[in-house]
Amino acid sequence: MKRPEPVQVVKERRDAALSALVEQVPYIGFLGIHFDRRGDELTAVLPYTETLIGNPALPAIHGGVTASFLEVTSIIELGWALMWEEIESGERTIEDLTPSSMPRLPKTIDFTVDYLRSGLPRDAYARARINRSGRRYASVHVEAWQDNRSRLFAQATGHFLMPARDG
Repeated sequence: MKRPEPVQVVKERRDAALSALVEQVPYIGFLGIHFDRRGDELTAVLPYTETLIGNPALPAIHGGVTASFLEVTSIIELGWALMWEEIESGERTIEDLTPSSMPRLPKTIDFTVDYLRSGLPRDAYARARINRSGRRYASVHVEAWQDNRSRLFAQATGHFLMPARDG
């Protein structure tokens, strides 16, 4: 019988896999988005900077930044879901995480954003929920908030073309 891995080894493998996944999208780094992982649950964090402001009179986070934040959160959630089983089983190791070995990310088919209120000049958070994920297609709903999880400032629904899987 195989002995369970130490929890720190599992956490390091999960964190390395998530980091490698996020690094596939340079725009994520440009916006400064990072992901807080708790088990298989991801929360995207968009740290506030003045460069995110679209309307200095309000001031409000630019709508394009908001839409990008929601779309990126959705794509990383889908990519993470694709990798999760391999990471949990130990099938994918830290040494395996090279740009050429990473799974391709889903491609956006359509993405509809609901701007519910202005994004204030402060950090923003988002979580995506996969409604359906099949071999070819996925549907995702994503919500963004700032100070209060129940007071959303934007939400979106997206449909994505899933990458072909090997085997």
